[in-house]
Amino acid sequence: MTEPQGEALEAIRRRQEELKVKYLAPAADRPKTAARGIHHAAFICRDVEETILFYRDIMGFPLVELFENRDYAGSTHFFMDVGNGNLLAFFDFPGHPHPDYAEAIGGIHHLCLSVTEENFATIVGRLREHDIEFMEIKGDHGLNLFVADPNGLRIELATEKLGYAEGEYLL
Repeated sequence: MTEPQGEALEAIRRRQEELKVKYLAPAADRPKTAARGIHHAAFICRDVEETILFYRDIMGFPLVELFENRDYAGSTHFFMDVGNGNLLAFFDFPGHPHPDYAEAIGGIHHLCLSVTEENFATIVGRLREHDIEFMEIKGDHGLNLFVADPNGLRIELATEKLGYAEGEYLL
């Protein structure tokens, strides 16, 4: 990926500022959202057991349900608890070629989950114990790490509280 530079970069930054001015209302002026939250985010996995073990044993997210997918015979649909009533869901699709993860328009870049500093340290220890590569970042507003799950899905863990970005409360 080639990052924009020079005049192209400046044009992008001007456009970002235009969009911010045009669409970003002060918190007090924003309408309430129509959603109650994320029920679940669903992802495709290559191997059900490998995915369960990663999220349960490394990340510390309990498996809460597993059943056959109603839309694809033989496909397993399962859910991991990520706290606050939020779930990660996974499907396998037997017979599907499952190409490797790739950044693509409409695809997911990464999923960021908030964890306590204590749980962050525990997960870092588990990643190291299992020789799973990750990148850790210590910023001004907490700790972050990036790791790929067994399916290539990028997961970010952040100690910053829910609703905050770069130390600023967004909601």
